[in-house]
Amino acid sequence: MRSGAPVQGACGDGKTVTSAEFAQLPDAAAAEAQIQESGDSRDGGSDGKPTAAPDRNSPKVISPSDPSSAWTAKANKRVQFGYRLNYLIDVEHAIIVDVEATPARTYDEVASTKTMIERTEQRLDLKPDWLTADTAYGTGKLLAWLLGKSITPHIPVWERYPSSDGMFSRGEFTYDPERDVYVYLSGKLLRTSGTVHDGRVRNYLSQPQECRACTFKQRCTRAPFKKIARDTNEDARNHARSLKGTPEFERSSNARKKVEMRFAHLKVQHGFERMRLRGLTGARDEFHLAAIVQNLKTMALRLLGPPRGGVCAPIA
Repeated sequence: MRSGAPVQGACGDGKTVTSAEFAQLPDAAAAEAQIQESGDSRDGGSDGKPTAAPDRNSPKVISPSDPSSAWTAKANKRVQFGYRLNYLIDVEHAIIVDVEATPARTYDEVASTKTMIERTEQRLDLKPDWLTADTAYGTGKLLAWLLGKSITPHIPVWERYPSSDGMFSRGEFTYDPERDVYVYLSGKLLRTSGTVHDGRVRNYLSQPQECRACTFKQRCTRAPFKKIARDTNEDARNHARSLKGTPEFERSSNARKKVEMRFAHLKVQHGFERMRLRGLTGARDEFHLAAIVQNLKTMALRLLGPPRGGVCAPIA
């Protein structure tokens, strides 16, 4: 908070579907993000037909009764149409400070983070000192945006290009920022044409003739030449990597449990298993009502303490 104690932020997502239960997408989020970042996503109106963004492909499946929802897979691999609930939470006080409804796509979920942070700053004059979230949020684009806002990203970096088959990873090559090249173990260079691919990466390539003569060829690549893809926001990604494992990072990661608890409580304590309304506007209304109920419960417990004697009926 600019005029008082600092705010610690956490961002989390859940998923509510129109025809099944409320759930989260934990480990599947990063896998889905790769599809969404490559353009397999869309923008939709509040209740009308979706409108495709210029840089994103139209969806392959559209719900005839709720076209603003998204066709998505849950953790149990069952596919259905749904929306995703996104919370921005002040973890120090366990209060939800902003809510955003999006179609059930990781691309839209990550983009909603900017919306919630800017809206909270504008309306409440609140700005987090740091933000914690899961790996799906660890894209170079979002990390660079957070650093530009002077918000420390306690977010695991989403590694798009892990090493495979025992071959050399990009970590075996040294990047020289002054010359904008990667340096071989043998001292040769990987250069780039400067072309940005998919709006996010530049490819650094070796010379095929140099690869053929290199003694590390069998351990480096099976292709005629070596290619390393470097994110245009790699500096932000490196900064986020340097934070992992620090005491501050571990504390914020532990605090993120307060976010996950919100989604568990919605299903277990409040029976929020199905959407009652259609369209993005309907989802937004239901999600805001859910957040209001959860905040009221948190405030009541903090101000009055837990109920004494008897059994209290759950708030629906």
